[in-house]
Amino acid sequence: MPDNIQHTLKTVFGFHEFRAPQREVIEQVCDGRDVFLVMPTGGGKSLCYQIPALHRDGVAIVVSPLIALMKDQVDALVANGVRATCLNSSLSPAEVGRVFQQMDAGTLDLLYVAPERLMMPDFLERLATLKLALFAIDEAHCISQWGHDFRPEYTQLGRLRQLFPNVPVVAMTATADPETRKDILKQLGLENAKVHVAGFDRPNIAYTVIPKHKPLAQLASFLTGRRDEAGIVYALSRKRVDLVAERLRAAGFSAAAYHAGLPDQERKRVQDAFRRDDIRIVVATVAFGMGIDKPNVRFVVHYDMPKSVESYYQETGRAGRDGLPSEALMLFGMGDVMTARSLIENSDNAERVRIELQKLNAMVAYAEALTCRRRALLAYFGDQREQGCDNCDICNDPPQRFDASESAKKALSCVYRVGERFGARHVIDVLRGAKVQRVLDLRHNELSTYGIGADLSAVEWENIFRQLIHLGYLVQDFTRYGALGLSPAARPVLKGETQVILGLPRDVARTEEKSRRKSGAGEGVHRALFEELRALRKQIADAAGVPPFVVFSDATLVEMSKTRPGDMRELLSITGVGEQKLRKYGTAFLDAIRAYCHGTA
Repeated sequence: MPDNIQHTLKTVFGFHEFRAPQREVIEQVCDGRDVFLVMPTGGGKSLCYQIPALHRDGVAIVVSPLIALMKDQVDALVANGVRATCLNSSLSPAEVGRVFQQMDAGTLDLLYVAPERLMMPDFLERLATLKLALFAIDEAHCISQWGHDFRPEYTQLGRLRQLFPNVPVVAMTATADPETRKDILKQLGLENAKVHVAGFDRPNIAYTVIPKHKPLAQLASFLTGRRDEAGIVYALSRKRVDLVAERLRAAGFSAAAYHAGLPDQERKRVQDAFRRDDIRIVVATVAFGMGIDKPNVRFVVHYDMPKSVESYYQETGRAGRDGLPSEALMLFGMGDVMTARSLIENSDNAERVRIELQKLNAMVAYAEALTCRRRALLAYFGDQREQGCDNCDICNDPPQRFDASESAKKALSCVYRVGERFGARHVIDVLRGAKVQRVLDLRHNELSTYGIGADLSAVEWENIFRQLIHLGYLVQDFTRYGALGLSPAARPVLKGETQVILGLPRDVARTEEKSRRKSGAGEGVHRALFEELRALRKQIADAAGVPPFVVFSDATLVEMSKTRPGDMRELLSITGVGEQKLRKYGTAFLDAIRAYCHGTA
C-alpha cells in the first residue's frame, strides 16, 4: 500500500513527497478507519481523501459547502485524469440524470455534493445500493455550534455514521480551537476517530497590522506595485464593499465588489472572473472566500477588523495556498471594535453573544499585540511557539519605544476628569481641545485637562490609548459603548511612580518599506520567464474554459522558470506535473521555455 500511494502521489498529482501527516492519514483511511484532520489551508487536506478514493473500491462522497468550490476541485481532478464530478443545483435535469447513470455504472471515483443534497431521503436510499469508498466532510467546522461560520444543514451529517457504519468518514477543517474540535467529533459521531492536528502555521504568509488612518489611501498605497497580483479585500458591510471597490476602480485597479446584496448573476460573474485571473482584486464581505480554491491569491487585506481570530485565520488563509510568499494586512481602528460588537449583539441568543464577545476581545488583543503576530495567532489555537517568526511586522520592524509617562498621565487624568463615562474618541477630543458640540454641551471644555494634549495628533493619541488599554492601565467597558475607566495599575502612573514605555505608531509607508518582499516568482530572468509561462497558461485555460490554476499552479510555473527543463523527462520532475498534464500541456510549455532561452541566449 505505501508504495502504491506514493506512485499515485507522483503520477496523478505530480508531487514527490508527502507532507506530515498526509501519509499516515491516507493509510488509515485506506484501511477503513475514521479520521479527523485539522490542517492549515493549502496544507494538502484534499489529498487525504482523494488518494484513498483512488485506492478503495467504490465511489467517494465528498461533502462540500459551495458550488464554486466543488467545480474547482472537480476541474482540477479531471485535469489530472481522475473520474470526478459534482451534483448540485446548478445542473439541469438531464445533467443530474447523467451523474446518476455514472453512479449506478460505477464509473466515478469521487462525487462532490452539498450537505442538503446528501441528506435527502431518496439520495441516501440510492447511496445504500452502491459500493461506497468513503465519506469526506470538508469545512467540518461548519457543523459545530461553537464554529465561527455556523451552518445548520451540516448538523444532519452526524447520521452518516449510523446509516453507513462500515464506510470510513474523514472530516477536515483548517480552523478549529480545542473546544470546537471536541464539538465536531461529538456532532459527527466520530468519538473513535483518529485525530490529527497538523498545526496551524502558514509560514509563507507575512502578517501585518497597522493603525487605521485614511484607510482608502492606506489601501491604495499597499496595492501600488501589486496590480498584477490576485488579492481579496474584506470589509464588514455591503455599503463599504461597494465604496472601496468603486474607489479602487477609479484609481485604476482591476477590482470588483462581492456581497450577498448583489444579484446572483453578478456574484457568479465576479467569482468566475477572479478565478480566471480576469479580475485581480475582489472587495468582499465574508460571504466570499470559502468557496474559492484559487491557490495564487497573493494578499488578503482586512479593511475592517474581523469579529474573531477564527474568522481572521480562515480569511487570511486564502492567501498563498500554493506555498509562495503572500501577505495578510489588517487595518485596525478603535471604531472597528464597536462596529463588530454591535453586529454581535444583534443576536437574541445570550450564550452565543457571550461566546462571540470573548472571541472579539481575543481579536482585539491580537491586533494590539506588540509581540510576534504569528506567536499570538498560533497561541490562540493552542499551538505554542517559543521564537518569533521573522515574517510579521513586529518581528521585521520592532516598534520604536519612547517614554510616554507624561502623555500617559495626561490620558489617565482626562479619563478620570470626564467621570470614566466616555470612550476614547471623546477623551481625545477633550485632550486636544476640540471645539466639537458634544464637548461644549457637556462643558468638558471647562475641565483642567481640556487642551493639555493639543501637541499630539488624534492618531498619536489613539495609539497611546490603544496601548494603555492593552497594558492594563485602562479598562474598556463594552457594555457602556466602550467607556474607559482607570484600573488599579493607573494610580502609580498618575503619581509618577511608574515609567510607561510605549511603541511608536507606524504608518503604511514605513511598513511597506520594511516588509517589502521579493515576488514569489523571483526577479530578473526568472520573473520574465514566469510571466511568459503565465501568459501561456492563461491562453490554454481560456480555451479549455477552466481557471488558470487548473492547468498549473504558480508554484509549478516558478519551478519551471528557475530550472528550465529541456525535455519531457525533466518536465515530469517538476512539482505539480503529473503524467496526464505532461501529455496535455508538456509540449506547449517546453516550446515556450526553449523559445525564451533561445531569445535570451
